[in-house]
Amino acid sequence: MNKLNVLDWVALVLVIVGGLNWGLVGIMDFDLVSTIFGDMSVISRVVYTLVGLSAVYIAVLSPKVTKN
Repeated sequence: MNKLNVLDWVALVLVIVGGLNWGLVGIMDFDLVSTIFGDMSVISRVVYTLVGLSAVYIAVLSPKVTKN
């Protein structure tokens, strides 16, 4: 099994954070990112963009990690 490097871990953490944020939005109508950084502030947009890019990265990475 391949070991995860630092970029892999950062992407994984960002995807988890994004998933938890969307779970909060769906369950409680509460957007944690916009609460912390402001509603669609520059920082919020950066966080949302990084989460999205991380999801793409993880989607591309996942077949490599699951290979034996």
